[in-house]
Amino acid sequence: MLAAHGDEAKLLAGGQSLVPLLALRLARCEHLIDINGVDALKTITRANGSLRIGAMVRQATIEADLTLLEAAPLLTLATPHIGHFQIRNRGTIGGSVAHADPAAEYPAVAVALDAEIEIASATSRRAVAATDFFDGAFSTALEDDELLVAIILPVWSGQSGFAIREVARRHGDFALAGAAVGIQVDQQANIDRAAVVLFGVGNQPQRATAAEAALLGMPLEKLNTAELGRLATTDLLVIDDGHASASYRRRVGAHLAGNAIASAVRHICEEEEKEV
Repeated sequence: MLAAHGDEAKLLAGGQSLVPLLALRLARCEHLIDINGVDALKTITRANGSLRIGAMVRQATIEADLTLLEAAPLLTLATPHIGHFQIRNRGTIGGSVAHADPAAEYPAVAVALDAEIEIASATSRRAVAATDFFDGAFSTALEDDELLVAIILPVWSGQSGFAIREVARRHGDFALAGAAVGIQVDQQANIDRAAVVLFGVGNQPQRATAAEAALLGMPLEKLNTAELGRLATTDLLVIDDGHASASYRRRVGAHLAGNAIASAVRHICEEEEKEV
């Protein structure tokens, strides 16, 4: 665990989160414990329709793992957008999720895939839904004596497609706006599951509930992705800051959401063509 000095905000455990907090002068530590040697935090297991990824699994491992590509494609697609390969070689999934940067990819993926965040303290263990785990910029449901130990992702069944799109000033920078999308269809090619999450636009990843509702039951050939992108930003809380205006984020977010929906649908259609 990490102990903060004075009245600094509580530190977020999991691997990479300490460095940016120190760099931003948001925390100072009297004591550090290196958890790199805890092998139990580095496992990836699939069972009973779920994928459990230990908090200390490196981002580079996720990027190259074929099991994850098959079981959680959105996670694999998101990983190359994270920083540069040097960062991914050291950064962990738990560190990114626990750090809770609103412009980060893994928190958005966790929300889109309805992940559960497994948390442990010295005396107890609990699971928190990703939608309840993030409660603001760099702020989560973690208590001072708790450690994020794993991310549990439901494996989508059936025919599905995923996509992630984002805009940043330079490659490797955090997103000014981004969209993570998952779409699943039934045997009649009607959408029976949809996840649309915007990130980088507000203080935490946000589900685009209006766009998700509009997608459900819709045949793939009748999608109006531009309109769905507009719907994706209608009910969002969007922020102004020194990097981008709220109006810019809303406009770009709408375009990215529509583009990601189109890409996810295109993937489904390509897979269907291969099966014919």
